[in-house]
Amino acid sequence: MQQVFKLLFLGFFMLSLISCGSSRSKVITTKSDDKRSERVSHSRNAEIEPTDKKVYNIISKAKSFEGTRYKYGGTTRRGMDCSGLIYTAFLEEDIAIPRTSRALSLEGERLYLKKVAPGDLLFFETNKNRKVINHVGLVVEIEPENIYFIHSSTSRGVIISSLSEPYWNGSFVMARRIL
Repeated sequence: MQQVFKLLFLGFFMLSLISCGSSRSKVITTKSDDKRSERVSHSRNAEIEPTDKKVYNIISKAKSFEGTRYKYGGTTRRGMDCSGLIYTAFLEEDIAIPRTSRALSLEGERLYLKKVAPGDLLFFETNKNRKVINHVGLVVEIEPENIYFIHSSTSRGVIISSLSEPYWNGSFVMARRIL
């Protein structure tokens, strides 16, 4: 009986790690002149002050939802999913983008990971049984060996995570720039 509970707990724990979407392939293509690389904060708690006011406003809007619970299809403080967070943040600057992570993954310019800057999007494949992009996050901070992104996870709601965390690094597919 105790073994059954352990298996149930392990299954629930693994299920809780699954977020709202992603796809795999660590090869990141498309060269770009990165004019935003100066927008780097080296202090985890410091506010990013990017040179581009639009990016700053989008990141600030997304951060204002930190702690909001996860809700599939949600776009409000009562609950939101990963693409709803990105959609709502971009609306802050009157930028209309697709509403789903998969559709959003076809927009903008694909980037090498080393060219990622605050305001760029990271796409993930969190369901290993379905090879499709089903999760998206917004880059909020870059450190020399780390990329932090805000997203809405099914288990913890809107949070900031690190791409160096094994789960996110293993699920990472590509980065794209919309702005």
